[in-house]
This record gives sequence, structure tokens and C-alpha cells, in this order.
Amino acid sequence: MAATRVISADCHVNEPPWVFDRVPAALRDRAPRMMRGADGGDGWSFDGNPPARTFGVEAMAGRDKADYKRSGLRFEDILPGNYDGAAHVKDMAEDGVDVSVVYPNLVPFIYQQPDRVLAGACMVAYNDWMLDDFQGADPSRVVGLPMLPVDDGMEACLREFERVVAKGAKGLFVPGFPVHPYHDPYYEPLWSAAGDAGVPLTFHRTFGGKSYEPDWDGGLNNFSAAGTVARFFAGVRPLTYMIFAGVFDRHPRLKFVGAELNCGWIPFWAQTMDQQVLNQEAMQDMPMAKAPSDYLGTNVFVTILDDDFGFRLMAAGEPHLADACMFSSDYPHSVTLWPNSRAHIERLTKGMSDEDTHKVLAGNAERVYRV
Repeated sequence: MAATRVISADCHVNEPPWVFDRVPAALRDRAPRMMRGADGGDGWSFDGNPPARTFGVEAMAGRDKADYKRSGLRFEDILPGNYDGAAHVKDMAEDGVDVSVVYPNLVPFIYQQPDRVLAGACMVAYNDWMLDDFQGADPSRVVGLPMLPVDDGMEACLREFERVVAKGAKGLFVPGFPVHPYHDPYYEPLWSAAGDAGVPLTFHRTFGGKSYEPDWDGGLNNFSAAGTVARFFAGVRPLTYMIFAGVFDRHPRLKFVGAELNCGWIPFWAQTMDQQVLNQEAMQDMPMAKAPSDYLGTNVFVTILDDDFGFRLMAAGEPHLADACMFSSDYPHSVTLWPNSRAHIERLTKGMSDEDTHKVLAGNAERVYRV
């Protein structure tokens, strides 16, 4: 593999106890807070009750897989790179990563908070912490993703969009399960604003909102091996619906990212979309100027980890894949490639052209996030 820049397009924070310190004083006593759980670990409480799950699977960086824990860690047990921007950059350097795009972890539960005034204040506080404190540690190497209040009316959503973009946001997080599906006309003003500003929007599997289908354990912990497998396919519905609704024809500059989806499934998905246009275009209006697969790599992107099958497809020249995929380490979660990303990259990219390797490791993220 030729030497190339590496951008991890999907990393995370684990929000620290002070993340909501910017919430106005009148609301602060009702803000979510970190509490000690029944298992002795620390976790986030969003309703005043002990946390349903404490730190564990989402903060495994630094541990051997044999020592992984589903929960039970205290805040002091996790690496500072989880919550401190300067420490995060040091961990990136250890991993050979040049730029990190950073998602929230548990704060997206705010999308389920019934008190929407409190939720809005918490979201603003988180966004300012992410941009001012975490990204602010090294804005040239950290791309923090503030959250958009998409469920609170388009006026509020656009107001926060404009505010955080003015503060330096290079990308924005939207929930996996919004109240309105993303092909709904409700979002047209947001798609216009994002396209005009050149700021991508990104969802992370099922993060944020109320899922229409609880995880394996009925939603008690929202984590299981089976649920993790199923979530790799979480982008099929929203991305298909957006393409077939003509969202990207009306907003050709809009870039939409599905994080931690991998890509081995994409060729079958693209084939199926294209086939159904041919099968059904005489029976219904399809407001698309080109084949659905042609939006991949221009408007629609995914982030990938150690998807061996997907990388083999790229090495074989499968259309669209190398243009649509962005590498990630998923620091600090249990599937993270950290601190061995470079070794994984060497294995995964065997047989790929230098051009396609650069696209996946850095080039696509460079043009999407303008870094």
C-alpha cells in the first residue's frame, strides 16, 4: 500500500460528567447526569433513575478482547481520549490516524426526552462542548458532529444548524429514528441549507430517536451481538427512500452519510434499486434523473471498518464502492480497530489500486467534510 493520509470517519466520545454544564441554571437540576449503577459502574441517567447500563462496551479501547466488559466500568476506568480532545488526538497519533470525525455516544437519548425545552437546552450545551472543548483542542484534526433538533420543528432545527455552522461545524448529526422519515417533504428546508452550506448530514445506525423495533433483549439494554449484526443494515430503508423520493435530484449538493454500516451489502442493494426502477417505472412516478446506484459516492456515503468482504469487492472493481466508502476505526467502541488501524489497513487494501485506496482512507472524507 502506498503511503496515504488516513481519516477515521467514525469515532466517538463518551460524554463526561460536565458535558451539560452549559445548560441554563433554571434547567440544570433536571438535566441528565452521570450516576453510579447497580453493577458499581458509572452511566448516564436521563430520567433521574439509576442508569440502565453503565460504561462498558462503548469504552473498550485499551482493553484486550478477552477482558471486554458489557458494563460495570467507572468513569475513571476509561481512556481520557473518550472525553478529552487533546488526549483523543494523542490516541489518533498512536493509531496512525490523521483526522477523526467524532460522533456522540449516549447523548442521542435526548431525542427521546419528553421535555423538549430541556432537550433543546441539553442539545445546545452538548454542541457547544463538542465544538468549543473537544474539537477545539485541535480543529485541524478533529471534526466534531453537533446534533440537530430535527424533531422540534424546522424553524428550531435551522436555527441550530446556522448557529453551529457559524461556530465551525464541518458536519452534523441527525437521529437514526426521527419522528418524520427523511424522505418526508418536512426536511426540504434542511436539505437546501445543508447543500448550500456544503455541510454533510450523517446518522449513525440506530442512534437517536425511538426505534420501531426493540433490540434482542426487548430494549432493556439496547445492546446484543444479534442487534449489532442487524444494525449494519440500518441504512437500507432511509437511504432507499431518500433516493426514490428524489431528494438528491432536488438537492444535488446534499451529502448524506450512514455511519458504521460497512459496505458488503451495497452491490446487492444497488442492483435491487436499479432493477426495481426498470420493473416499475411504468407504474409509478420516479422523480430521479439517473439510476439509483449513481447517487452512491456523489450524495450517499457509508463508513466502514474491517469489512473484509467489502474490501475484496472494491479490489475486484465493484462499481460505486470505492467512491462511497470512508474508512473508520470506531474508537473507542468494542469493535474498534484502535490502536492497530494501520495493520488492518495493510491487510484490507491488498489488491486495491492506489487511487481507490486513497479514496477510501482519506479522499472521500476529504471531499465530504472538506478537511
